[in-house]
Amino acid sequence: MSLLPPQIQQTIEEFSKLPGIGPKSAERLTFHLLRSSKASPENLGKALTKLKNELKYCSSCQMVALQEQCSICTNSARDRAIILVVENPLDVISFERTSYKGVYHVLHGVLSPIDGMGPEQLKLAELIRRCADGSVKEVIVATNPDVEGEATATYIKQKLDGFVPKVSRLAHGLPMGADIEFADQITLKEAIAGRRVL
Repeated sequence: MSLLPPQIQQTIEEFSKLPGIGPKSAERLTFHLLRSSKASPENLGKALTKLKNELKYCSSCQMVALQEQCSICTNSARDRAIILVVENPLDVISFERTSYKGVYHVLHGVLSPIDGMGPEQLKLAELIRRCADGSVKEVIVATNPDVEGEATATYIKQKLDGFVPKVSRLAHGLPMGADIEFADQITLKEAIAGRRVL
């Protein structure tokens, strides 16, 4: 039998369902909401309801948006012949801090049979549809350099064969400022394979 009232226990359980939030963090968040005068459970509830009810996915790139299309897809200055494929919306935000001027496609995950993520669960059909008319000249696959990301990149390459003249992958290897002596073998192998001419 729990010492906590069911309302607190249910809130802890809901917080625990979020990625990166374990039972202890969920307890701290719950009790913070209870005691803090700044953290309003009502405002949090309203914000979460608006998040689910008012936002949608862009009909072109699958980024979160308020309208039918996001601000990137409606921007006429963007190069629509280049699509950068990312795993999630946060990746778009990261790339927007760079000088990239093409458009995006958000998969909302990667292929991972263990997690129940197959091609049908990802926004792959939408990507193929975007490339089918021949206007896309390059697709840059920017999935993470892990097993699932590599499998997803290979799958995308196979599916786009014949639709897009060039499917590329982000370079992998040593990050700026890294010490070679501390790099693992896979990172060094990728760094050699992805070398560039000076």
